[in-house]
Amino acid sequence: MQKGERVKELATELGTVERTLAQPGLKERERSALAHKQRQLKYQLQTLCGYDKLNDVLEYGDKLLLAPPPMHGEWLPRAAVFVLVDLMVVMVSRPKGIFKECGKRIHSGLQLIRGELSKLGIVDGVTEANLEHSTIWTAGLYLMLLLQFLENKVAVELTRSEFVEAQEALAQMINWFTRFPTILQGCESTIEMLRGQYAHSVGCFDEAAFHFLEAARLTESRSMQSMCQVYAAVSYICKGDAESTSQALELVGPAYRTMDSFVGVREKTCIIFAYGLLLMRQQNPQEARLRLAGGLRIAHQQLGNIQLVSQYLTILGTLALQLHDCVQAREILKSSLTLAKTLYDIPTQIWILSVFTELYRELEERENEMENSEYERKKEDDLQRRLSEAHSSPFHPELVEKTRIQVQQLHNSSAEQQGMPGTTMANADLDIPESVGLSARQSSSVKRLIDPSSVRRSNRRRPS
Repeated sequence: MQKGERVKELATELGTVERTLAQPGLKERERSALAHKQRQLKYQLQTLCGYDKLNDVLEYGDKLLLAPPPMHGEWLPRAAVFVLVDLMVVMVSRPKGIFKECGKRIHSGLQLIRGELSKLGIVDGVTEANLEHSTIWTAGLYLMLLLQFLENKVAVELTRSEFVEAQEALAQMINWFTRFPTILQGCESTIEMLRGQYAHSVGCFDEAAFHFLEAARLTESRSMQSMCQVYAAVSYICKGDAESTSQALELVGPAYRTMDSFVGVREKTCIIFAYGLLLMRQQNPQEARLRLAGGLRIAHQQLGNIQLVSQYLTILGTLALQLHDCVQAREILKSSLTLAKTLYDIPTQIWILSVFTELYRELEERENEMENSEYERKKEDDLQRRLSEAHSSPFHPELVEKTRIQVQQLHNSSAEQQGMPGTTMANADLDIPESVGLSARQSSSVKRLIDPSSVRRSNRRRPS
């Protein structure tokens, strides 16, 4: 701020000197002194901001003081930097379950972006074919940021089991993509991945696997490909049949063998998670427990994603029960339930409650079993209501349909002839929701993750 004020003072002084120099009739001695003063002021301005011409210095006051030439003191437009701050807060807060702050920042960011797009003439009905050459770069910048916000909104709403809200945000992403397919071409794989996340969350596991695998095919990012293959594997595991389990193994096996080659921990934790599920299905609880415990440490200490931590804990609690370690199972499941409640993650809560029911049955705590079953039933009713609303929405068939998004590519589009975010980021991906998203349509679907015979049950079974 002090630097900016000093630039303004020097610019004002330089302006006065140059206006005086432009006056006719100045004596030679006076002109020489003013010229010397002009050189001094320009040198000071060049040192401070990289400019020595008055017009450039005056424009500099409207830019963020982020870098010297050749960037000319500006990295992004001022409004875009404010938007980026909101986005960074969302991306840091979301994995930690701070959804109230996320909601505020998403709303703030979207408002700013829509205002800037409106200034560029991008309103309803406008497509990339209507853009002027001079607006393509700036428009692409804001459109990329827009989809980042909508992606995070989808992830938040799916975690909170607000499926209709997630549908609307995802439908908006698709609408923007179909209107600006060249600028946003690097986002197509992310949209397909989110379609898979949505389909999985509402229990359409076959459709989810299709979209995850389609997303993997649409990107050249090895990280994105690996994550989407793991997501598809989890969807196959949730289907529960032998063929689907075999398909999951084909996806997870190669990823597990090469997971140490990934730089980040997000890929590794999700691969271990899916591999642990497969070990459970293969009746290898001790090995599954060992692998998952290692994945949990990474997820907790380095990734900080509490939804993934909650799901890790739930599986470990289930394994502890299978191995008849009821004391540890109870403690682990309590921690997991607390996290799931923090996230408003209803499917995971139901999953945990179903394991608690088995635990109380194992311990012959009849009163706790009945109370827990009643609470579980209420949660199931709540989830079924939300799922019914989602399935009856006009957006639902389009989102889960096993087809890619159909767009009319514009021939000789001016966007292809300009440097812009869409083309330079064509092989990149947006932020990927870190959780594997073990949501399910009903508790019986959740239980498909666990072999029914692996935990001792009484003859009385819960309605599925």
